[in-house]
Amino acid sequence: MILRSAPLTKAAFVPFGDVIEARGARRFEINDGMCARFHDLATLDLTEAGGRPLVSLFRSRAWTPPFALRLLERHPLSSQAFFPLGSEPFLVVVAPPGETPRAESVRAFRTDGRQGVNLRRGVWHHPLIALAEGAEFLVIDRGAEGETGDGNCDIYRLDHLPEPLVVEG
Repeated sequence: MILRSAPLTKAAFVPFGDVIEARGARRFEINDGMCARFHDLATLDLTEAGGRPLVSLFRSRAWTPPFALRLLERHPLSSQAFFPLGSEPFLVVVAPPGETPRAESVRAFRTDGRQGVNLRRGVWHHPLIALAEGAEFLVIDRGAEGETGDGNCDIYRLDHLPEPLVVEG
């Protein structure tokens, strides 16, 4: 099955989370007029079961479409936000929450390079798909004591599908 990416828009992404961008956001001047604040861009959900906000920097290798998806993951205890620190587009592959993702419900979006996403709790998604080598992202997600094995990452392998899910940029 071929998965073609659509442009990332707030309306199309609603079932999966928030698009993080200045366009259309509430804006006001701060710091004596020297800075514009684009306010409240995503609904973060991070504190379930003793979690805390965790801010990380991801530096990614580049993916080259077309490629077959091997897995999807979800975070049942929190949202997860990705915001690019450069201006290169990246792909976001998502499927609605549920016990397991269904191949026919998987969607692919292409950012404009200045948009980020906040994935809602439980949304199935492919790990970060940067299209530029060394692309960096600010990532906000849930941290907890003993951070590995905290029950906040379920992985669903796709190698059992009768036909691979292939992403074309």
